[in-house]
Amino acid sequence: MKPFEEKTLETERIYEGRVINLRKDKVTVRDGRTSWREVVENNGGAVAVAVTAEGELIMVRQFRKPFDRVMLEVPAGKIEPGEDPDNTVRRELREETGFTADSYELLAEMFPSVGYTTERLFIYLCTGLHKGDTDFDYNESIEIYKYDFEKIYQDVIDGKIHDGKTIAGVLLAAPKVRSLL
Repeated sequence: MKPFEEKTLETERIYEGRVINLRKDKVTVRDGRTSWREVVENNGGAVAVAVTAEGELIMVRQFRKPFDRVMLEVPAGKIEPGEDPDNTVRRELREETGFTADSYELLAEMFPSVGYTTERLFIYLCTGLHKGDTDFDYNESIEIYKYDFEKIYQDVIDGKIHDGKTIAGVLLAAPKVRSLL
């Protein structure tokens, strides 16, 4: 049986912001009736799983307001309108950590939450790292750390890392990182 595809009958704009927009779509459902879908529009982001030649993963700690706590994450940032994710990952890695890389390998394109947002993340393995200067946005307070990749991998497996892009990035990168070391 072919999956049913909803048809949008009307769209109501609820909110337009700097990072997200919110809309309500009136759609048809399988039995012919209508329903509403709330959709958070987001340009997405690029994620840098940056690993040194010594097997250290570059990570950042920063306060995340939705959870009112400091989170340990791999560097990442939002894609500007019309920007290519390859450029975003280069910019964000440099801005947040000061590092540039010789190699930026796209590991995956992922949709973090398909039920309500258009966000897509592009996850890159970044190797051949060179240290430079950071260039934080005025509203960022970021601390940079290096951790043994295998320790962070085990922390992911043990449920100690809670950021979804970091979990996905570490798991996707693990086979390639292990083959490099």
